[in-house]
Amino acid sequence: MPAADLASLKIHDTHRSRAGAGKFWGFFAAGLGVLLLVAGGVFALKNRAPIVEVAVARPAGDPAQQTLLNASGYVTPRRRATVAAKITGRVTGVFFDEGNRVKDGQLLATLDDSDVRRALDSAVADRNTSQAGIRDFEVQLRYAEIQLHRAAELKAANVQSQDQLDNAETAADSLRAKIALAKQQVAGANARIQEAQQAVDNCTIRAPFAGIIVSKDAQVGEMVSPISAGGGFTRTGIATIVDMNSNEVEVDVNEAYIARVEPGQRVTSTLDAYPDWQIPSHVRTVIPTADRQKATVKVRISFDELDPRILPDMGVKVAFMGADEAKKKGVAKSTGPKATAIVPKSAVRTDGGKSYVFLVKDTKLERRGVTLGNDRGSDVEIMAGVNSGDSLVARGPENLQDGEAVRINQ
Repeated sequence: MPAADLASLKIHDTHRSRAGAGKFWGFFAAGLGVLLLVAGGVFALKNRAPIVEVAVARPAGDPAQQTLLNASGYVTPRRRATVAAKITGRVTGVFFDEGNRVKDGQLLATLDDSDVRRALDSAVADRNTSQAGIRDFEVQLRYAEIQLHRAAELKAANVQSQDQLDNAETAADSLRAKIALAKQQVAGANARIQEAQQAVDNCTIRAPFAGIIVSKDAQVGEMVSPISAGGGFTRTGIATIVDMNSNEVEVDVNEAYIARVEPGQRVTSTLDAYPDWQIPSHVRTVIPTADRQKATVKVRISFDELDPRILPDMGVKVAFMGADEAKKKGVAKSTGPKATAIVPKSAVRTDGGKSYVFLVKDTKLERRGVTLGNDRGSDVEIMAGVNSGDSLVARGPENLQDGEAVRINQ
């Protein structure tokens, strides 16, 4: 076998330098590619269109029918009651379900009355015993009065002594006193019977007024009590009843705008469940106190006509309508400038004391100066610069520019 030629495996110096140069250019190309990717990403981020929310300018409408103030609240019944038992007891019967209509005084549930009925039976027995004793004493009294009459005649004939007459009188008086005592005992027994009967009646729970059951809070076999007891195992209510004829709207109005609200003022109510249904309403009362934490005043609004679709605790938005002051005062309406549109306050921006808005046309912005009018709650009147139906930027970045392309948040 020929000897291995190890010299053939040697790498020439020129080959070594070429390999090092190849590695250098490979690393350079990779680094350049990374820099290009980073630069492209930064350029793309800088040139990406900002996202904005758009609102449409609404018509201002007749000043006599304009919305002075918008608010939101909930449908609240004036008559709502959680019916509970006056005593602690075990439920033996429940005679209703959610959604049932009940009448005033209708039976809702019963409690175990075995103990109180025993007390009632005992009081009746005591009363009967006392009444029977009265009848016995009355019989004895009639005989004692006969004896007294006879003793008086014999004493008048000097046949008997005065002592025997006195004994007969004492016996008659004693029986009269016993009869009076027995009658008092009967009266006391009657009072105990009424007390025991009240305890029995307390085991029956009835509806306090006509309405609809909206909550069933106890089942047969559960313990109920007028106070919280027994950890979490004792119920404090049987049912919740709502008088649907007393449904109204309760809203919190910012105290800065409460001067615009007065009793009898026209209101348009819109339930969140039925956004296309505008319900004519009016202000029933303004609660004469403010919430210092929220800086609001509570206002109650009555529906002009109730409807079965109006349910307690539904969300509702209300618009307080402006009164026609000219009609009130009997003078002609003002012929001054009128608002051209109503826009959200968030759409109006300020630069150097001048107000402007950004109109959105074909995804591009157009800066437009505007003249502001009166506030309408969360909205503001536009006297000039915007027309009804224009699309405006309601929310977006602060650094928007005229002519800039934007993306609309749907």
